[in-house]
Amino acid sequence: MDESTIQRHSSGWLFYVKASFAISLGLMIVGIVWLPTDLWIKGYLVMGSLFVVGSTITLAKTLRDDHEARRLINRISDAKTERLLKEYTD
Repeated sequence: MDESTIQRHSSGWLFYVKASFAISLGLMIVGIVWLPTDLWIKGYLVMGSLFVVGSTITLAKTLRDDHEARRLINRISDAKTERLLKEYTD
C-alpha cells in the first residue's frame, strides 16, 4: 500500500474535531461547576461525563478497528479471487 493512496483528513477538519471536543467538554465542566447543587452531585456528574467521554473514545476506536479489519479481509479476498481468475484464464 503506497502512502500516497492513504486518504487523510484535512487540517481544517482535524482542527474542527479537536476544537469541538475541547469546547463541549469545557462547557460541560463549566455547567457542572456553576450548577446550584451539592458538591457530591457535581462530583457524580463530572465522573459520569468523564466516563461517557472515555467510552465514546473506546467505541469510536473499536468501530474504526473493525472497519479497517473488514477492509483488509476484503482486500485479501479480492486478491485471492483475482489470483484464481488469473490462473483460470491462463
